[in-house]
Amino acid sequence: MTHPAARHHAADHLAGRINRREFLSHATALGVSVPVAYGLIGLRSPARAAGPAPGGTLRMAMSALPLCDPRIADWPEIGNVLRGWLEPLVQYNPDGTFTGALLESWAYADDARTLTLHLRPGIRWSNGDPFTAADVAANLRRWADAGVPGNAMAAVTAALQTDGRLNEDAVAIADDLTLTLTLGFPDATLIASFAEYTALLVHPAYDGADPSVDPVGTGPFLPVQIEPGTRHVLELDVARPWWGTEVLGGPWLDRIEYVDLGTDPARAAVAARAGEIEAVDQTIGRATSELDDLGWERSECPSAATLAIRFNQRMPPYDDRRVRLAIQKIVSNAVVLEIGYAGQGEIGENHHVAPLQPDYSPIGPAEFDTEAGLALLREAGMEGEEFTLTSLDDEWQALSCDVVAAQMVDAGLTVTRQILPGRDYWPNWRGFAFSATNWNMRPLGVQVLRLAYQSGSVWNETGFADPAFDEALRDALAIVDAEERQSVMQRLETMLRDQGVLIQPFWRRLARHVHPRAHGMDITPVLDHRHHEWWLEPAPAP
Repeated sequence: MTHPAARHHAADHLAGRINRREFLSHATALGVSVPVAYGLIGLRSPARAAGPAPGGTLRMAMSALPLCDPRIADWPEIGNVLRGWLEPLVQYNPDGTFTGALLESWAYADDARTLTLHLRPGIRWSNGDPFTAADVAANLRRWADAGVPGNAMAAVTAALQTDGRLNEDAVAIADDLTLTLTLGFPDATLIASFAEYTALLVHPAYDGADPSVDPVGTGPFLPVQIEPGTRHVLELDVARPWWGTEVLGGPWLDRIEYVDLGTDPARAAVAARAGEIEAVDQTIGRATSELDDLGWERSECPSAATLAIRFNQRMPPYDDRRVRLAIQKIVSNAVVLEIGYAGQGEIGENHHVAPLQPDYSPIGPAEFDTEAGLALLREAGMEGEEFTLTSLDDEWQALSCDVVAAQMVDAGLTVTRQILPGRDYWPNWRGFAFSATNWNMRPLGVQVLRLAYQSGSVWNETGFADPAFDEALRDALAIVDAEERQSVMQRLETMLRDQGVLIQPFWRRLARHVHPRAHGMDITPVLDHRHHEWWLEPAPAP
C-alpha cells in the first residue's frame, strides 16, 4: 500500500504539471474517488442542489431518432432516450471526473494491462434478475464482436479481442460483484470509453432488436411511446424501487417526453412561447436570444463537440492529398466560426483534438493561404473541378457549410451545396464524398482519434488509413500519464493535418434553455441526459 504522504507528494507533483481539470480526469479514470481526488488538490467536491419536488411531466425539444441496439447507436439523441432504462458502467462529469454508475469502483494496474471492476451491490434488472459480473461479461462479449455491422464498441474493446471476438481468457469473474480484465495490450482509456452512449448495458437475454419493444434495464424509467420523427416518451417505473435513489438521489419526474420539432432551431422558441415544452436539448442560433427574452434559464459549457467537414478519401477527387490540402488552405476556420456559429466557441486546428481534452498537444493554428491552396489544385489538375458539399438542413451546420462553400467560390472554385433533411442525411452520413458531421465530445482526444480515424473503424467516415497513424495511436492508448501522452498526440494531430483529412473549423460552446420551473438540467460537455437529476417545481395555481 502506498504511504499517504507519498500519495500526496505524487499528487502535488502531478497537479503541478497539469491543470486541475486534467488531474481530476486522470486520477478518477484510474480509480481514485471524486472526493479523494478533490481533496488531493485542496478542493471540496461539488455539493448536490437541494429541494427537488417529486412528480410532473417534463417535455424537451429533441430529435426523436429511431432506436436501436446501443452498441450501434450513432447519435447521442438515441443514447439519451435509451438512458431512461439502460445505464452505463461509468459517468463522465463536466469537471472532467469519472464516477461510477453501475460500477462502485475500479482499479488499473500500473502497466494499464489489468483492470479490476467492482459492481455496486443490490442492483436488479427490471425483470427482477440480479445484476452481476456475468452480465458485464456478457456485454463485453457483445461489445467486442467486430463482426456486427456498425458496432462502434468493437474499436474501443480491441485490447480484449482475439480475431474480432472477445478473448474469453481476458475476463475473469471473481464473484458476483467483481471481475478482472486482462488486456492484450495496454489501454488506459477503457474507463473513459465505458462512459460512451454506445456502452449502455443490456440484459443478457436481449436479442439486438429495438430495445424499447421488450424493455429490460436497470434504470428508473420505461419507454411507453416511441414514435421516430414525432416523440419518444419515458415514464417512471413505479413497480420497483431504483437502485440509484440511495446513492445518487431521485428520480423525481413521473414522465419525460422528447418532442421532435425538426431541424430548425427557431421552432423551439415558438413551442416555448406556446407552452408546449419546458426544455430544449441544445439551443442554437437565433433561438438563444428569443428564449433569453422569454425569461428561460440558460446553461452553457465549453466542449470538444465540433463539426467535422471531411473528405472521403475513398472517392475521387478526395483520394488526392493535394486536393484535400488545397481546400483546407482556402478555408479560414475563424470565418466559419464567426459566421457559421456566431462566434460561440473556439477556433479549430483541423485535427479533431480539443484544448479541453487533457491529452491535447498544441501544434499551432491551421494554415490559411488561398494562393497556396490554388497552386496545389493546379498541380493536381483540378482547377475546373466541380465540388459538392453536403450537409444536414440543421441551421448552424448548413450555415457553416455555406461559409466554407462561399470561401471556395470566392477563390474561384465551382461549388454546389446539397442540403438534406434528417431522414435522408442520417442514414447515409458515412457515404458522402464531401460533407459535414456533427461530432459529440469524448473525454479524451485519443478516444475520438480511435473512433474516427483508425483504419477500419466503423465510424471512420473519411476513409483515412495509415499504418503509422494506427501504430502511434496504439502507443498513445497505452500511456497512463496525460502529459506523457501529449508527445504522441502531437504526432497524431500533425499526421491528420498534414494529410488534409478534414476541415475542423471550431469547438462548440454548448447551450441549453429550460423553463424557470425546470431544475437539475444543466447541459454537459458530452450532452448526456441524467434523468434522475431532473425535476419540476409545481405549476402555480391558476
